[in-house]
Amino acid sequence: MEILRVEHLSKIYGDGENRVLALSDVSFSVEKGEFLAIIGPSGSGKSTLLHILGGVDKPDAGKVFLDGSDVFDRNDDQLAIFRRRQVGLIYQFYNLIPMLNVVENITLPLLLDGQKVNEAHLKELIVTLQLEGRENHLPNRLSGGQQQRVSIGRALISAPAVVLADEPTGNLDSKNSHEIVELMKQSNRKYKQTLIMITHDENIASQADRVIAIEDGRILRDEVNGR
Repeated sequence: MEILRVEHLSKIYGDGENRVLALSDVSFSVEKGEFLAIIGPSGSGKSTLLHILGGVDKPDAGKVFLDGSDVFDRNDDQLAIFRRRQVGLIYQFYNLIPMLNVVENITLPLLLDGQKVNEAHLKELIVTLQLEGRENHLPNRLSGGQQQRVSIGRALISAPAVVLADEPTGNLDSKNSHEIVELMKQSNRKYKQTLIMITHDENIASQADRVIAIEDGRILRDEVNGR
């Protein structure tokens, strides 16, 4: 079943000599529960695409449909609610709040949205992310890998329709990178959440269900991995 559809997306930054065509007529769809990797060189438009999918940036042309609803047929307040409830964003740099502990950072999206925390789901996430015993730790008492686990928990706590990850292992060593990818694959299977990940790592891309390669703002190839 289709969860996400992108139709003829284009995005331009700047003008005149500074004009950059970040995306040019990009179209594809994603099935519910699919693990999609997006690869391409720096400046290819990968991050721009992810930010548009998450409602963080807006296209100059084209449409994005999530669960059949036009993402950009919303005002700014409605887009903010959309980002909190329907999209989980994970970045290379963890963006944790320094004065909040592990549990507070994970549950922040729910609290900002005025929702009650499902304690059973929170406990399950803490166990899945191997953060038991660190619930009250501030970010400065955590390793890089543990901080990224917290950011994953924050993305998953609202049970979003789609999880978007922008180079989530780019700031980690190989051991932590492997563990983070395994955790994200596990959550993809366990919670049936659609996962779209930007990565420069061909090994990570090879573990996805499908790979889209982008260069100069255009899709070069879109293929299913044969594993």
